[in-house]
Amino acid sequence: MTGERRPLYRLRKSDVLEVSFTFAPEFNQTVTVQPDGFIALKGLDELYAEGATLAEVRATIAAAYAATLHDPEITVVLKDFDKPYFIAGGEVTRPGKYELRGDTTVTEAVAIAGGLNGQAKHSQVVVFRRVTNELVETHVLNLKRMLNSRNVAEDIHLRPGDLVYVPQNTISKIRRYLPSPNLSMYWNPSQF
Repeated sequence: MTGERRPLYRLRKSDVLEVSFTFAPEFNQTVTVQPDGFIALKGLDELYAEGATLAEVRATIAAAYAATLHDPEITVVLKDFDKPYFIAGGEVTRPGKYELRGDTTVTEAVAIAGGLNGQAKHSQVVVFRRVTNELVETHVLNLKRMLNSRNVAEDIHLRPGDLVYVPQNTISKIRRYLPSPNLSMYWNPSQF
């Protein structure tokens, strides 16, 4: 059973597939989903594969080879794909792109990125989640309150492609406008 909680993987650009024919090994091939979403197969026109599941691609390939092969028995294996990831940005110690391995929450993602630095605004950590190509959903978390109360019930579970952004706190934003001591001046107690 594959519902919303465990959706089947859908092919993306740059995914690599190994296509094997049980009774016609001369047609075996490894193909890559091209930037336009198509795959190029031996002796056929290109087939559109982006967004399809492995079962759908297998059925499409079998139908395409039906004119050449009688009832082809095909195996399609996903060999390489863009691994699920999240991005941590802003005031974390090591901003960057991280693999999303298993169930990860926002607090765990911040820890994976090295934790918050001294300029982080703990009370407004933002999670950006792409809903469609045109629509992005945002969630604001108060990590400071959540961790101080030891109640992580509102900690969000990340999905592939989420961006965790930690903004800069107000003090560090205005610090550059405050007068700072001149390094050339120093206090010498022997002067007095």
